[in-house]
Amino acid sequence: MAGVGWRDAWQDALYGPQGFYRDERGPHGHFTTATHGTAGLVLAGALALLAREQGLTHLVDVGAGRGELLEHLHVVDPTLRLTGVDVVDRPQALPTAVEWVTSPGGRDLPDSLRQLSGALVLAHEWLDVVPCTIAQVDPRGVLRALDVDPATGAETPGLPVDGAELAWAVAHWPATRPGDRVEIGLPRDEAWAALLARIHSGLAVAVDYGHRGGARPLQGSLAAYRQGREVAPVPDGTCDLTAHVAMDTLDHDDLLDQRTALRGLGVSGATPPFALAAQDPKAYLAALERSSASAALTAAGGFGDFLWAVKRVG
Repeated sequence: MAGVGWRDAWQDALYGPQGFYRDERGPHGHFTTATHGTAGLVLAGALALLAREQGLTHLVDVGAGRGELLEHLHVVDPTLRLTGVDVVDRPQALPTAVEWVTSPGGRDLPDSLRQLSGALVLAHEWLDVVPCTIAQVDPRGVLRALDVDPATGAETPGLPVDGAELAWAVAHWPATRPGDRVEIGLPRDEAWAALLARIHSGLAVAVDYGHRGGARPLQGSLAAYRQGREVAPVPDGTCDLTAHVAMDTLDHDDLLDQRTALRGLGVSGATPPFALAAQDPKAYLAALERSSASAALTAAGGFGDFLWAVKRVG
């Protein structure tokens, strides 16, 4: 099969009619994220506190999966208005109070998601699955878009990168050494800007694995996962495809790692006092479980390395 641009192949593999994210099992059928289980409950508590501190009454989860984080949020703060946004229809297990909007997928947002007021708008691991052009410097030093065979993942050099994408690469991810790869983050910047434009007043937070200028991955970060294992990136719809986000290029007021963000919201990972084990064993085990989840959310080399790009609107 002839190769197509990585961006188009990636879009179809995740969001096309047979796309990975349309599978009835959802992402949870293949891997665990920070929104699942006790970690998700701890994260929900921190986000609910952030909303209260900012005087916000509506939380919108963009890229909500099957609503796992929203379920936790409904438990920790039933007074919050909650809205999920994803490519699938409303998950049946969601509490009736939780609203749901179906999205086209990728960078595109639903038309009905507009004029959000008093909202904490969360993009948790959304931008890393917004497809972008993947390019590589050829032997003559020319940055070329890579084409890919959707059936095998085999790559071939395509046309030279030009226009706005080349301008983005020169400004944010300059590469001149033959073989170096660039994941051109312009579609992520534009998707984030489009989301900000939907907010009348509130706070937008993008949370993702990412990097900053001066520390870009020379060979890129494109990766694929299936059933809990990393596999070769093949855009055939059978695996997740993700690439880290150039977080510093997003419009933001603050950019900080998740450890700092969550510790500022009371998530410490401290072990509960052992005396509690004798006084109330069940409470001790529950506290220990939350402590372990908090430690995982802030751990170096894991979820703690997420970056938070924060933008105040209105």
